[in-house]
Amino acid sequence: MNQSNSNYILTASCPSRIGTVDVVTRFLCESGCYISELNSFDDELNQRFFIRVEFAQEGSGKFDEKAFKQGFGERSKAFDMEWELTDKSYRPSVVIMVSKYDHCLNDLLYRYRTHNLPVDIKAVISNHEDLRSLAQWHDIPYHCFPISHETKSQQEAQVQQVLDDSGCELLILARYMQVLSDSMCEQWSRKAINIHHSLLPGFKGAKPYHQAYDKGVKLVGATAHYVSSDLDEGPIITQGMANVNHTYYPKDLIKKGKDIEALTLAKAIQYHIEKRVFLFNDKTVVFERS
Repeated sequence: MNQSNSNYILTASCPSRIGTVDVVTRFLCESGCYISELNSFDDELNQRFFIRVEFAQEGSGKFDEKAFKQGFGERSKAFDMEWELTDKSYRPSVVIMVSKYDHCLNDLLYRYRTHNLPVDIKAVISNHEDLRSLAQWHDIPYHCFPISHETKSQQEAQVQQVLDDSGCELLILARYMQVLSDSMCEQWSRKAINIHHSLLPGFKGAKPYHQAYDKGVKLVGATAHYVSSDLDEGPIITQGMANVNHTYYPKDLIKKGKDIEALTLAKAIQYHIEKRVFLFNDKTVVFERS
């Protein structure tokens, strides 16, 4: 096997029927493409098939993306496939929103600086000034737009202007402690990822980790999901969890929770970028990395 071209990712979904895997793999074989990773899932309840393939063209010839799209488009019509071809090296433009908590932002900026997060971070937006120096240390533009109940629509207009100017393709809420309006949630549906704690059982409101401590919680965790107008109830991408016990005081639960939040958010972003997440009927199919 001799690969001289970039790796590509082909993702597709369609109604369940015989031949769905064959139509994809046979076309790749006939096109001289070597498959390096393949994941598929057939949802029996919804009668929906999902497939993700990483591949590269063998030989010294340059991969003809236009011809590939035209050929596969014709081949897949009989299966009513919805599909997308992505160059694996593509780095989407990202904007991060944050309030005062720095753990998720710091983790993402470190991964970005060390080339472990294949994105192009265009800006950090906050409703506080607290984290400006952190963003500036990484040479990332920082925009502070304070918000109140009376200025919410004006503030979101300022945010949207930055998103438009930066060509943002993925909006990351890295502990942004404000609720987005329904219109903004709709506009950024499937393009915005949020992170929040997921203590078991659930504790809402002020000081959730203190509430958890008072109840003797035994599990702490975090959930990363796509933003929706239902607060913290969007389609789930990844979840993290850790066992705790009676020796964990509130400060220990908070520390553990922050670690899990940062890792869970980073994993969700990675999966989104690598086209491992499929959305259907507001539920996700996620092909995790082995």
